[in-house]
Amino acid sequence: MDFIAPLDALFLLAESREHPMHVSSLQLLEPPEGTGPEYVREFRERLLADRELRPTFRKRPATWLGAPQLAWRLDDDVELDYHVGRRAIASPGHLDDLLEYTSALHSQLLDRHRPLWEMRFIEGLADGRFALFTKMHHALIDGVSAQRVLRRTLSTDPTDQTVMRPWNLPRKTRVASHKPGVGGLIKGAGSSLAGIAKAADVGLRKQQLTLPYAAPRTMFNVPIGGARRCAVRSWPMDRIKQVKKATGTTVNDVVLAMSAGALRAYLLERQALPDKPMIAFVPMSVRDPDDTDTQGVKIAALLCNLGTDVADPLERLEVIADSTRRNKQVYQSLSPTQTMALSALMLSPLVPMFLPGFAAVGAPPFNIVISNVPGAKEPLYWNGARLDASYPLSIPLDGQAINITLTSTGDNLDFGLVGCRRTVPDLHRLLDHLEDSLASLEAAAN
Repeated sequence: MDFIAPLDALFLLAESREHPMHVSSLQLLEPPEGTGPEYVREFRERLLADRELRPTFRKRPATWLGAPQLAWRLDDDVELDYHVGRRAIASPGHLDDLLEYTSALHSQLLDRHRPLWEMRFIEGLADGRFALFTKMHHALIDGVSAQRVLRRTLSTDPTDQTVMRPWNLPRKTRVASHKPGVGGLIKGAGSSLAGIAKAADVGLRKQQLTLPYAAPRTMFNVPIGGARRCAVRSWPMDRIKQVKKATGTTVNDVVLAMSAGALRAYLLERQALPDKPMIAFVPMSVRDPDDTDTQGVKIAALLCNLGTDVADPLERLEVIADSTRRNKQVYQSLSPTQTMALSALMLSPLVPMFLPGFAAVGAPPFNIVISNVPGAKEPLYWNGARLDASYPLSIPLDGQAINITLTSTGDNLDFGLVGCRRTVPDLHRLLDHLEDSLASLEAAAN
């Protein structure tokens, strides 16, 4: 048995029926031209022909010395027919029908007596496409590593009929790394402490970092239930890049400004906009470019002032760009070890959020999680089927009733919104507000 890393164990320990801790993805694929109604069934059968699984896809939580969720057990006999399912929505199915089914799937807990992942092929869409819904526990994988698995599974060649299995991808050669001895570990620990001390001087004392618990309480920052609602939409990347170019900001700044404008409009509709600006938790990957390990979570934390108290879209974008720039400057001044130390410090407010009842009485450390996961820029295919969209569906936390995650697929940015079904009414309205927010930025920037 392998011990579970502390951050990964936190996702397992905090999970309950009201708080599922898995991440999902809804992909839309166009079958190759000329294929018949048996294409998806045959595709699944080809996948299931390979019964060899890498360790990540064989892991389930084990009890070690009487303590649960502290170690992984590797299953020797995984029932692939259970993990890779095939379903159909009532034909002719529309995107709303698919999202209703997806919302139900995303609300269900993974079975801890089995490895913590599932896939579902979904047929019946009126436009002839099919969907693939994947779900994996956050203790096993983060967004960046999930995108890397997806990228290695797919091909840039539409004629490539090779069926790569995400659970048995060819091993990549990793660059050998020197593992430090006791002296190196002591030095690393000292460097981590120095990283925190340096961050306190450079970032906290000089107020370059946006700090936890500066966020106002909103209608999203309340206890949540276990039922979810999902909403998705894609936007052309060119539109975001035009605003970026015209304003001298970054793609992520524009995405955050889109989201901030949408949240402001949604709250104004409900006469619930706070006077103080909302604060977003923005995960930042700290994986090395050559890190091919798909196991565990490796993220740092930025807290961004969303400027939701500012009515003018360009002024709001300037507030966001200044906030992200100041935060990044702090991280860029640190070594990798110091970065991890500061990340642990900034992520620490997540811990009390996992405690029962904290959301009802504690001040929110931030208002919402908004995550931009880098995706593929070129067209991708799987068994000849073209990937049209890949919508990430992440985790609303207790006291954080909504999550916005996005990734790139070819020339588009795919947004996936997940909200507590009871707490966030009319979640789809945020999609319209996202469009209006981007249109306002375009008009103001020109």
